[in-house]
Amino acid sequence: VQLQASGGGLVQAGGSLRLSCAASGGTFSNYGMGWFRQAPGKGRTFVAYISAGGATYYQDDVKGRFTISRDNAKNTVYLQMNSLKPEDTAVYYCAKFKGGYYYSTSSYEYWGQGTQVTVSS
Repeated sequence: VQLQASGGGLVQAGGSLRLSCAASGGTFSNYGMGWFRQAPGKGRTFVAYISAGGATYYQDDVKGRFTISRDNAKNTVYLQMNSLKPEDTAVYYCAKFKGGYYYSTSSYEYWGQGTQVTVSS
C-alpha cells in the first residue's frame, strides 16, 4: 500500500483547508484510515480516524472543526479542517489502520509522506 497526502498550505487563523490522501494497492474499502499530525519538536499525535464502515473518531481539540471522510471509489480519505488555529500548525500524515487502538501510531502500518499545514495568527 502506498499513501500520497496532499492539500497542505499556509492559511490564516479561522481559515479552512482540505487534505487528501490517495491510496494505491490493497483494497481500500476494507480498512480504516487515520490522520495524525506532528508539530515542530513534538511527537506524532492522533487527529481523526474513519473505519471501513464509516465510523469516525476525533481528537478532542479538533472535534467540531475537522471532518474526516472517505471516497472508496477514489481510494481517497479526506480531512476537512475549518476554523483553523495557529496551534493546528504541523505536518499532517495519513496512515492505514492495521488493528488495535485507533489513536495509537503503533496501530498503523503504512504512512503517507506528510503535508505541511501552517496557520498564521
